[in-house]
Amino acid sequence: MSTQLFNAAEHQASTLFLPPGDWPTVLECLCEHFRAISREQWLDRFARGRVLDAYGAPISPLLAYKEGLRIHYFREVPNETPIPVQETILYADEHLVVADKPHFLPVTPAGEYVEQTLLRRLIRTLDNPNLVPLHRIDRHTAGLVLFSANPASRSAYQSLFPTRKIEKRYEAIARALPELELPLVHKSRLVDGEPFFRMQEGPGASNTETRVEVCEKNGDLWRYGLYPVTGKKHQLRVHMAALGAGICNDPFYPEVIKDAVDDYARPLKLLAQGLRFADPLTGEERVFESCISLDW
Repeated sequence: MSTQLFNAAEHQASTLFLPPGDWPTVLECLCEHFRAISREQWLDRFARGRVLDAYGAPISPLLAYKEGLRIHYFREVPNETPIPVQETILYADEHLVVADKPHFLPVTPAGEYVEQTLLRRLIRTLDNPNLVPLHRIDRHTAGLVLFSANPASRSAYQSLFPTRKIEKRYEAIARALPELELPLVHKSRLVDGEPFFRMQEGPGASNTETRVEVCEKNGDLWRYGLYPVTGKKHQLRVHMAALGAGICNDPFYPEVIKDAVDDYARPLKLLAQGLRFADPLTGEERVFESCISLDW
């Protein structure tokens, strides 16, 4: 057996250290710990090699329970609802994949979405289980997402983001702001909000920065160019709402729309439109543009 521990993140697996208890087997522990998943479902996952040890090897449901034992398992959602949108692969080589993500499609598995995610779709299309997203955009946001296709070069591309060596350009449609002098740079401190899935601006030193400019005017609505220097969760949505121009069709900002359901005819008017960076392997300038457009 290999002595190298299994990298759960790269394989889109979840990790669990078995909690204290007196179960005879790992199976019994999982059944008790995840009561929403039936014993039959767990047995099926074991049979298909979807429950692994710390080294990535499939384990038996009869494996003896041991407190603190590290296991990995793959999340599955029975009868997952299809998301009727289609992604586009704009570029792919042995190291890098660039996809154009439509509105409403999550980038990675979370909550009720597992197979209906950009990552899982690309893995199936390209037959490459090594794909890992280099950054994320919201489920409600459309546009460009970069993926690492090769573990050997992954860290080189990942370093582009924390070192701010990649230029990101977004477009948004929102209420006109004739009372403000644009372009401007908006800085604030983003902290967790309420409900749990929202962010909000709070006191303290800023940890986010966005440049906002006007690209086009159309009566009461303007098309904005947004250039985030940082990449916090919901940063652009919170910043635009704070300026008094919540992005059109946003179900979370400035207020949460209760019981909102996906309306494919009214997507969030936010698009990750462009990416520019020097390729860390070749030094070549890379420029990618989304093929999606935001309608007025």
